[in-house]
Amino acid sequence: MANQYIFSSESVTEGHPDKVCDTISDSIVDACFEQDTASRIACETLVKDNIVVLGGEITTAAQFDYREVVKEAIEGIGYTNDDCKFNAANFFFTNALGQQSPDIAQGVDAAAAADKDTEEQGAGDQGIMFGYAVKETDSLMPLPIALSHHLGRELTALRKNGTHKWLRPDSKTQVSVEYIDDKPSRITAVVVSTQHSADITTQEIRELLKKDLIDAHLPGDMLTDDTEILINPTGLFIIGGPEGDCGLTGRKIIVDTYGGMGRHGGGAFSGKDPSKVDRSAAYMCRWVAKNVVAADLADRCELQLAYAIGHPEPVSVRVDTFGTGHVDEAKIEAAVQEVFSFKPADIVSQLNLLRPIYRETTNYGHFGREDNTDALTWEKTDKAADLKSAAGA
Repeated sequence: MANQYIFSSESVTEGHPDKVCDTISDSIVDACFEQDTASRIACETLVKDNIVVLGGEITTAAQFDYREVVKEAIEGIGYTNDDCKFNAANFFFTNALGQQSPDIAQGVDAAAAADKDTEEQGAGDQGIMFGYAVKETDSLMPLPIALSHHLGRELTALRKNGTHKWLRPDSKTQVSVEYIDDKPSRITAVVVSTQHSADITTQEIRELLKKDLIDAHLPGDMLTDDTEILINPTGLFIIGGPEGDCGLTGRKIIVDTYGGMGRHGGGAFSGKDPSKVDRSAAYMCRWVAKNVVAADLADRCELQLAYAIGHPEPVSVRVDTFGTGHVDEAKIEAAVQEVFSFKPADIVSQLNLLRPIYRETTNYGHFGREDNTDALTWEKTDKAADLKSAAGA
């Protein structure tokens, strides 16, 4: 009997309150790295109504106007309409950033310190990180999250290119896919909720987005007469963004990764420099898992790393191919450890992470984006041949 189930994943656009915070935090990271690649950054953002608060710890030689960076981020998202209470032209700003704790710094720095066992750069925190890849899409991402992100990007394009001037920045998308024997079969449901101006009816919104978004950008062979389409199911979505809901950095970690299909260690990405393994090691895990699948060593792969704060080596490395491996799993794990180095300093070097690239990662997933692999280096499959050779495949 066929194994049949439905899996759903959601995405949110850059105007969602939490993504506003992620965008601001990553804009601060980039502003620091534009001047000082030795910056240590842990920038959290809170937004509510027309208030923006920065908090966290930053140690940097960079000098810039923090409020101006925030303003430019808000403008870039598109909160420039007078009918939105949250607006780039008029917001209250509080900067509560401090410096990184010297106790943390001595553990991370590549230098000797009292009671530190090594002079190597250590992990910026303890924790577990996961990476995932699967042969369902060209980007080796799970199909539900790939489709949800695609709808979100195209919905934003309809707003920013002026096709539908009634669209406002805060939106969510969600796609449900039926699987038969672990293979995508059809789309069973699509949900789109978008903020809008007051001068358009819900019925008009539903008709326009069915035509210009869903029919135009989802694969027609996966849509059926039974696919449930829900567009603005509450009826009205005029009040949105930070006016409708408080936003915080790091609350969309499943949207940022694999839509729930792969596991997540719990650490957020945005607002952090790459000495924080929450971010850099998660990027590393994706790079490794994607190369394992690209090398045809497995149809599906998940990599887990674990670190101790201040320690230069991972305390564990685990590969799981969920029974889809074409090579013995022990050989894949040995090949992974032969081809890649998982020391924090080596991750930064291998992926070239000391650059102002982080604003590009913020929206529509940190993974599966192949539009700019010069920046998002963890999406390259440049180690597939080396892995295949090391595994004896």
